[in-house]
Amino acid sequence: MSLHKGLAILAMALWAAGCGGSGGTRPEPPPPSPQPEPASSFQEPVKAEPKERAKVHTDLGLAYLKEGRFEIALEEANIAIEALSSYAPAYNLKGLVHMALGQNEQADANFRQALRLSPTSPEINNNYGWFLCQTGKPKESFAYFNAALRNPLYQTPARAWHNMGVCALLDKDDVNGETYLFRSLKLDPNNLRAYYLLADIGYRNKRYEDARDWLKQLHDKIEPTAESAWLALRVERKLGNREGEARFVGLLRRKYRDTPEYQQLLRGEFD
Repeated sequence: MSLHKGLAILAMALWAAGCGGSGGTRPEPPPPSPQPEPASSFQEPVKAEPKERAKVHTDLGLAYLKEGRFEIALEEANIAIEALSSYAPAYNLKGLVHMALGQNEQADANFRQALRLSPTSPEINNNYGWFLCQTGKPKESFAYFNAALRNPLYQTPARAWHNMGVCALLDKDDVNGETYLFRSLKLDPNNLRAYYLLADIGYRNKRYEDARDWLKQLHDKIEPTAESAWLALRVERKLGNREGEARFVGLLRRKYRDTPEYQQLLRGEFD
């Protein structure tokens, strides 16, 4: 699988956006947050303060966003803003929803409004950086990731390091991409996608032993996916290990016949 396709899969993950209210593949993302009550059964406190009401609706909207229920998520964000027009996380939520819908102008405007209201928020800076990266402006994204990382209260800095790594790869900068992904992995050893991307960097730069090692660490944590098995097959082929190559050929044939990777194998498209 190409680097571009692998990164496109990653871009769909809300995990990377780090869509926390206070401030979204293969392999599987971290477990989802507990599900909120359905909107129809939600009872808002009669005397709730504006900030409390805004937070409740923003948190509900984030839950709906994770479920792919974009219209309801947007409604919740608007209710939150009606309750408190200066509540930055609600604009952050609107930015995430419009980003998911491909409405980039609206997403950009809402992220910028969120940053005007809360310029040091690490979550919002990370999210806006990710938005810029995914809309063809990877060089511009790094300032926002770095702003997130400068905040000592940032609880999930591994996300910003990971996102910087992905954006560096999109900018064809393997050296920094590798550095950032490694730093992410040091902070979060369960960042499964980082193992794959580091292996891919090793393979593309003809460091096949490094690629094998990263894939081994990944496969020690999860069963090989079609994507990681295909990369492992090609690594073993480059290393001249016919037994290892045959093992992954067999795996693709047994478990992943309906995947693009298996079709590439059948066509002999190893590079």
